[in-house]
Amino acid sequence: MPQETKKDRVRSTIIIPNYNGIKYIENCLNSLTDEPASVVVVDNGSADGSRELVQEKFPHVRVISLDKNYGFCRAVNRGIAESDGDKAPYVILLNNDTVVESGFVRALEKALDGDKKAFSGAARMVNMYRPELIDDAGDYYCALGWAFAAGKDKPAADYGRSREVFSACGGACIYRRSVLEKIGLLDENHFAYLEDVDIGYRARIHGYRSLYVPEAVVRHAGSGVSGSRHNDFKVKLSARNSVYLVYKNMPPVQILLNLPFLLAGFLIKTLFFLKKGLVKSWLQGTAEGLRLCRSPQGKAKKVVFLAKRLPAYGRIQWELWRNMWYRISL
Repeated sequence: MPQETKKDRVRSTIIIPNYNGIKYIENCLNSLTDEPASVVVVDNGSADGSRELVQEKFPHVRVISLDKNYGFCRAVNRGIAESDGDKAPYVILLNNDTVVESGFVRALEKALDGDKKAFSGAARMVNMYRPELIDDAGDYYCALGWAFAAGKDKPAADYGRSREVFSACGGACIYRRSVLEKIGLLDENHFAYLEDVDIGYRARIHGYRSLYVPEAVVRHAGSGVSGSRHNDFKVKLSARNSVYLVYKNMPPVQILLNLPFLLAGFLIKTLFFLKKGLVKSWLQGTAEGLRLCRSPQGKAKKVVFLAKRLPAYGRIQWELWRNMWYRISL
């Protein structure tokens, strides 16, 4: 029997959006050399030479060049669309400021192979410079309108068990391609931030779930392109997308049910960013989110409520309340 080759074993396509990632992209791609997956880098109009570096040093990597920065969502969607011919059942998203540990791809694939109702799998993301600490161990969403990463800055040793999470962080995760065909790709209205929570939310409405896969380990620099954890760009986009996420995925009755919690969450965040000196960006982003919800492009993406999915909405609502208390207890 002929020996199995890496190409014969490929079941995943890795999509890496890149924007001026010269500081990180080479190490990221080097870490993928022995991983059994095809790799696509989608460059968002980089001007730092990172696109040319990939083309020169990694000829086996497919590079898709965009003329400007269209954001994380469009880059990923373009990569997924142009990799349809791979016939790979799985799509893996990976930030350019990451380094994967050996076995990353197979661990993610194994998790979804073992659970046909799983749409996505979240890798165990650890701090690049302090790998004993968690960067993200799966994402949660709660009735306060907040999304948050499990385990942030806590000991990685405490997050060694697989479990269900609300959604998988788009910085290092796997998606089942057949489910993407049912629920749609990333919503490009987001540009960046919370698009991964949104797609996980949509998958849950359709009856699928997301898993945390601790065996798939990724070291993550964090804010590799956009800068610090809190800055004007991130705060404004996150505020905008937080409003849009609620409008898009919750039926009106569910919005009313959660309104007291959502208002409380908004007030707490306002006070937080006031203290950080970023309240202007937070309020501007909130206003932009409200305008997006009323716009034709926002209304076109609102998830249509169907009575047959009522049980899924019930489970989600329970999660929103449960995760709120989980967040408060952190």
